[in-house]
Amino acid sequence: MPIVTSKEMFEKAYAGGYAIGAFNVNNMEIIQGISEAAKEVDSPLILQVSAGARKYANHTYLMKLIEAAEIETGLPICVHLDHGDSFELCKSCIDGGFTSVMIDGSHLSLEENIALTKKVVDYAHERGVVVEGELGRLSGIEDAINVSEEDAAFTKPAEVEEFVTKTGVDSLAIAIGTSHGAYKFKDQPRLRFDILEDVQQRLPQFPIVLHGASSVLTEYVEMINRYGGSMPGAKGVPEEMLRKAAEMAVCKVNIDSDLRLAMTATIRKHHAENPGEFDPRKYLGPARAAIKEVVKHKIVNVLGCDGKI
Repeated sequence: MPIVTSKEMFEKAYAGGYAIGAFNVNNMEIIQGISEAAKEVDSPLILQVSAGARKYANHTYLMKLIEAAEIETGLPICVHLDHGDSFELCKSCIDGGFTSVMIDGSHLSLEENIALTKKVVDYAHERGVVVEGELGRLSGIEDAINVSEEDAAFTKPAEVEEFVTKTGVDSLAIAIGTSHGAYKFKDQPRLRFDILEDVQQRLPQFPIVLHGASSVLTEYVEMINRYGGSMPGAKGVPEEMLRKAAEMAVCKVNIDSDLRLAMTATIRKHHAENPGEFDPRKYLGPARAAIKEVVKHKIVNVLGCDGKI
C-alpha cells in the first residue's frame, strides 16, 4: 500500500468515534517499534517528523526508513510534518514526499495566521497534500517548541469557523489544556471539553487534533528515577480524558514524550544492569520493544483505532 494522506483516515475516525495515533519518529528503532505495533493490531498510522528530527536524521534517511516500514507492514501510513513554522519548511517537506504538513501560525495574530496557513494550503492542495493548522497555544517544551504558561492560550471557538473557511485547512489543532513535554502539570489536568464541544458544534464532521497528549507513563518515569535520573513531578494527560476526546471530534492524537521516556528508561536500565555493555544492538533492541508495547497500548486502550484498516 502506498504512503497516503490522512483524509480517509480522519473520515473513518470521525464516523467511528476513535482517533489515529500520530507518533513522532527520530531514528530506525523508533520507526520499527511504532510500525510493528500498528501492524500487529491492524491500525492505520501517522508517522510525524518535527523540524528537529528532520535536521537530526536527514530528510532522505527518514523517508527511506518510512518507505521500508510501509513495505514491511503494508499499512496505510501518512507522513506528516509536525509544527512546521514557515512556508519554506512546509514546501520542502511537500516537495520531498510528505503527504501531510502542519503549519503552526498560532503565535501570530489571527489575520497573519490565516494568511500564512492559506499560503501553505494553496501550495499543498495543488500537489495532493493535506494541511493541519492551529489555533490556540500549548505551553511546554518539546524540540523547538517552547511556550511558557503565561504565553499559552486556549483556542477561542468563535474564531474557528473563520479560520477554517478562509484557509481551507483539512484539520485543526486546538488548545484545550494539553501541554508539550513531560513536565506538563503541577496539578491534575482538566481538559476543557466545553471548548472541544463548542468547536465540534461550529465545525460539524471536521477533524480536530490534540498536541501534547502523552500521558507520561508512570512505569517509565519510575524506571528513569531508579537508574540515575531525576524526574520528580512529571505528569501527563490521563488516558481516560484522551479516550473521551477521541469519542468526540478529535481524530488525531500526537504522542512523542511517552516514546522518548520508554526508550530512555529502557536504555538506562540496560546499562545499569550491564555496565560493560557497548553493543548498540543490545540496548537499542529492548528500547525498540518498549516503544512497540507503548504504541500498542495507546492504539488499543486509548485511541481505539485497532482493527480499523
